[in-house]
Amino acid sequence: MRRYRNGEIWGFEQEITPTPHGSDVVLGLDGGTTSTVCVCMPLIAFSDQLPEPLPVLARAVSGCSNHNSVGETAARETLEQVMAEALSKSGSNRSAVQAVCLAVSGVNHPMDQQRILNWLREIFPSHVKIYVQNDAVAALASGTMGKLHGCVLIAGTGSIAYGFTEDGRDARAAGAGPILGDWGSGYGIAAQALTAVVRAHDGRGRQTMLTSSILHELDLSSPDELIGWTYADPSWARIAALVPVVVTCAEAGDQVAHKILLDSVEELAESVKAVVRRLGLCGEDGKDSFPLVMVGGVLEANKMWDIGKEVVNRTLKDYPGAHPIRPEVEPAVGAALLAMNFLMKESKGSLKS
Repeated sequence: MRRYRNGEIWGFEQEITPTPHGSDVVLGLDGGTTSTVCVCMPLIAFSDQLPEPLPVLARAVSGCSNHNSVGETAARETLEQVMAEALSKSGSNRSAVQAVCLAVSGVNHPMDQQRILNWLREIFPSHVKIYVQNDAVAALASGTMGKLHGCVLIAGTGSIAYGFTEDGRDARAAGAGPILGDWGSGYGIAAQALTAVVRAHDGRGRQTMLTSSILHELDLSSPDELIGWTYADPSWARIAALVPVVVTCAEAGDQVAHKILLDSVEELAESVKAVVRRLGLCGEDGKDSFPLVMVGGVLEANKMWDIGKEVVNRTLKDYPGAHPIRPEVEPAVGAALLAMNFLMKESKGSLKS
């Protein structure tokens, strides 16, 4: 089965070929706190039967594009760079673009959407349809192949649960960043582990294998040095990179690490269930079927610990109709499929009117 991990494609090949001169294309972007991916795809008729494999003309990768993390100027430069690179690799140009779906973390309010729409309008010709979404929407579309229905759970550097009903209502839970508590995320897990090490060192908490393991990972000699290391560069992705250490300690039997992962499972499951309840995705009897798309490195299985599986099991206890999906394409492709889907719906609407 096709997989992607940490922004890279694993286990399958995409069909990447130059686009004929003058061919219509769409751009799909997935912008997170760690990396930003842009794919260029030919404009195809959107239907239940999509071509296999999906024709990706070009793929480009750049850094963080979350304006809350790196600032608006840096985020904008990253997005412009990655789009220009994808178009260049495909042998295309801006005039061939028919639609762009930009799905980036940090888009949490209509004002965020409008600000990004305004500067995209400065870049692309007036005929280009532009859609700005939170990155969770692209992740959902990567599991449903461009259809907005169901719930997605993202647990990578950050975490968010996002859902859509078939009539277009939406709801979200978590995704408020580390200060407001994405505790099921990679950042949340690692931050709790660092806190546990400091507490153990102070004598306020239990002794834990996390102390020696994290110090070894960071090439530090004492827990006192963690303060300087943490605040020298408190970027979210840098902290979240310690998650594999926490998992290793939990699998080795460390109870402090084990509890941190259990708390993560609980937080993530509660986020999913909150979205399902608010949207009524489960139906009146609680048993209706709906897609539950699972995305992000935290949800990948390890030797003994499988956070994603545990989250699904807890969700199924309350909502047996949840249908877990591990996406076969990356979120940037989901964004491109959304661009096609939105464009097709607008075209149909224009014909009816």
